[in-house]
Amino acid sequence: MDPYKEGLKTSVLTIIANVILAIVKIFAGIVGKSSAVLADGFHTLSDVLTTVVAIMGLKIASKSPDEDHPYGHEKYEPIFGKAISLVLVVTGLLIGFDALKVLVSGNVQTPGSIALGAAFASVIVKEIMFRYTMRTAKKIKSFSLEADAWHHRSDALSSIGTFLGVVGARRGLSILDPIAGIVVSIIIIKVGVDLYLDSVRSLVDESASPAIIEQIETIIKSVEGVKTIPDLKTRIFGSKIYVDLSITVDADISVKEGHDIAKEVHDLIEDQVDSVKHCMVHVEPFIANGEKQ
Repeated sequence: MDPYKEGLKTSVLTIIANVILAIVKIFAGIVGKSSAVLADGFHTLSDVLTTVVAIMGLKIASKSPDEDHPYGHEKYEPIFGKAISLVLVVTGLLIGFDALKVLVSGNVQTPGSIALGAAFASVIVKEIMFRYTMRTAKKIKSFSLEADAWHHRSDALSSIGTFLGVVGARRGLSILDPIAGIVVSIIIIKVGVDLYLDSVRSLVDESASPAIIEQIETIIKSVEGVKTIPDLKTRIFGSKIYVDLSITVDADISVKEGHDIAKEVHDLIEDQVDSVKHCMVHVEPFIANGEKQ
């Protein structure tokens, strides 16, 4: 499986769907006189940009290690993820500002039925896109593609708010349409901030989750010949994890036997923990009374 090709196929399909959906919503927003649907249409249009950014991040991150990047290029993905998150925040602010202007001006109009239909269709289409993109992101372990999936989900949530706002406006509460636009903007901004924080965590060598660490410890203890685990460190490197650990073995065995035990630990961790890219095992002697030499 080629991660880049898998991600590219998913991204191209979502770009096509987003362009069509954005055109429909912008047209429906103008004809149907709905500021919420119009704002939602421009939000969908921003999805095209974020998907392109996600493809770029995936392309660079999938490159093999080279002389200048001996540990690989995985950290480029959270950098592109930060770019996507910033686009989300800016989009949310612009949508909120436009809706607020309509609310303050009092120039509120009752949306037409075309706006209602566009909002409903958007909810369905964007949720399908979220599930499809997230499935691919999990399959190829792509941070930027996962960020793009959450952008689709934010659009689905915003479309729900838009739909409810249009329904309320058509039932006599016209003010609900711009209010829905403001609620949509808040949702988008929150998703953007959360993605930004996740991206930062992937760039500052944060340790792996407790569940991953527990899984690694269980694997180490299952290897015959390992006495104790004096040290175990993990660090997130983009979408991958690096592991550095020390084990103690019987002080009286040969260097080769100690090496074989360490190699078994190394191979099992890299084989059984999918997100681990590299594992470094240091061997120390163990004395029966529990003290290392």
